[in-house]
Amino acid sequence: MDGLVSSSADALDAGHRIPHFDGPVSVSNREEGSPSSSSADSSSTSPTTAPDTAAAAVPAPPPCSAPQSVSSVPLSDIKEASEDNVEFLGKREVKEKEGKEKEKSAAYIKPKPYRSSKYRHVAAYHTKSRDSCLSRETDESPSFIGFRNLMVLVLVCMNLRLVIENFMKYGVLICIRCHDYRKQDIQLGLLLFALVPCHLFVAYLIELIATQQVKGAIGRRKKDESTTKENDEQLAFKITWICVAVAHTINASLCLGVTTYVVYYHIHHPTIGTMCEVQGIIVWLKNCSYAFTNRDLRHAALYPSASSPLPEIYKDCPYPKNITVRNLCYFWLAPTLVYQPVYPRTSKIRWSFVAKRVVEMVGLGIFIWLMSAQYAIPALLNSVDKLAMFNIPLIAERIMKFSTISLVIWLCGFFAIFQSFLNALAEVTRFADRSFYDDWWNSPSVGAYWRTWNKPIYLFMKRHIYSPLMGRGWSPKTASLMVFFFSAVMHEVLVGVPTHNIIGVAFMGMMLQLPLMAATQPLEKMQGHYGKVIGNCIFWVSFCLVGQPLGALLYFFAWQAKYGSQSKVNVSNTLMASGAPEQPAIGAWLWPMNK
Repeated sequence: MDGLVSSSADALDAGHRIPHFDGPVSVSNREEGSPSSSSADSSSTSPTTAPDTAAAAVPAPPPCSAPQSVSSVPLSDIKEASEDNVEFLGKREVKEKEGKEKEKSAAYIKPKPYRSSKYRHVAAYHTKSRDSCLSRETDESPSFIGFRNLMVLVLVCMNLRLVIENFMKYGVLICIRCHDYRKQDIQLGLLLFALVPCHLFVAYLIELIATQQVKGAIGRRKKDESTTKENDEQLAFKITWICVAVAHTINASLCLGVTTYVVYYHIHHPTIGTMCEVQGIIVWLKNCSYAFTNRDLRHAALYPSASSPLPEIYKDCPYPKNITVRNLCYFWLAPTLVYQPVYPRTSKIRWSFVAKRVVEMVGLGIFIWLMSAQYAIPALLNSVDKLAMFNIPLIAERIMKFSTISLVIWLCGFFAIFQSFLNALAEVTRFADRSFYDDWWNSPSVGAYWRTWNKPIYLFMKRHIYSPLMGRGWSPKTASLMVFFFSAVMHEVLVGVPTHNIIGVAFMGMMLQLPLMAATQPLEKMQGHYGKVIGNCIFWVSFCLVGQPLGALLYFFAWQAKYGSQSKVNVSNTLMASGAPEQPAIGAWLWPMNK
């Protein structure tokens, strides 16, 4: 077979007939490493299909354009002629069976629209029915990368305008020497950071005493397996379990209670108080997990059950071999709130990885401080009088204005903690499971967000609150209600105690997540992407554009109402030190409330 022509797979799939060419065609050989043009001396052939020929796939036509017919023609069969007839697409070596395999060069060509040398205005460009790119009826959706780029540019320009406006209005408010924390705040904060972890070692001593009872019970059971002795052992175990539970309860309660008392009554600065309260809550949760887990391990050691086996990973460190100071110290430092005798570990520490995460954490910390001092504080101060007058339109405007800086600070804080700090800590401790969060920004519902954004807390709630309640016969809705009630209390403690204002805003904010979860859950299960898009928008609006800025404004309002005069002096000193004009109306409304 002299004429080797094969149809493109894309053209055949699209259902378009490959046209035949009666006249000679010419193709420029543009393959790399070859001359810029070449010609063949053989006469042109009509395209026919060669089943024994391997043809390369030609890319499909772009959206919103009519598919073009593509042919594969041997270079030896292409006669030099004008290039106005066809367009050269490529060249490829193909094989043909003629007794033995031969290699030939094939050119891929596409016919150009018919053009007569005399009639230039009769070309048929509208030859089939087609839909507009943005119509729903179109087969292929166009890309919106250009609009994405436009939105990014508009966002950059808008924020740049706000930066210029802030600088022209306030000047530079950054002042390294200006601070309003007391020496007592620093001393008490350091003392809490040093003493609060001691409660974990108290929990270790409690478990060590319980371990001795378990070892004695197992030894006595091997000597005497009578029913009477077994009943006595069960009674002794129950009494020991009650004593251990009471001891753990007292220890954990003191851990959180003492921290909360010191922060609320003796540490004035909210940032220092927040850091101390966060550490107290973390150690308290670790205490609870350590006690609950070892209680079940102790019961499994005394009464092993084939129907309820322990996880396979626990065989590397069975109870009571896990009750050691080394095991406890690792749990104390590990980036998790759920206790396990054994965790997946990495083989070595990558110190370059740790250094990168530390640089990220320090850089983001400085950025958050700059954004708070230069943008957040003026926005909060200018919102106080609107809240005092209860002017709804002005309050809404303040919320929308503050939501931008609030969102930026929150996203930076999320990255600094969950990506930089926890990964650095995991690398140092060789903690292998680093799924600290999932893609919560794509959450199709409010419930999906709470399951994905803070997985250490989510796993603690699921393991020690939700699953035990479900095991006791509670319904999923009731168990979820208890989980959110517990979380709401913790949020109020975490926010209200350092700001010295237990006003219930954080508590109500968490409890109001329940109706939002119920409203967005059907959207998550809807077929198609429209329901998920609506649910994701509801999440962003309710949480980041309204919830967070409104909560911050209310707690700042309560702080000013309680410490207005002192805060006004500190702000005035900062403004004077930076050279910015003082705002005399900031604290004028506070005098009647503090009188």
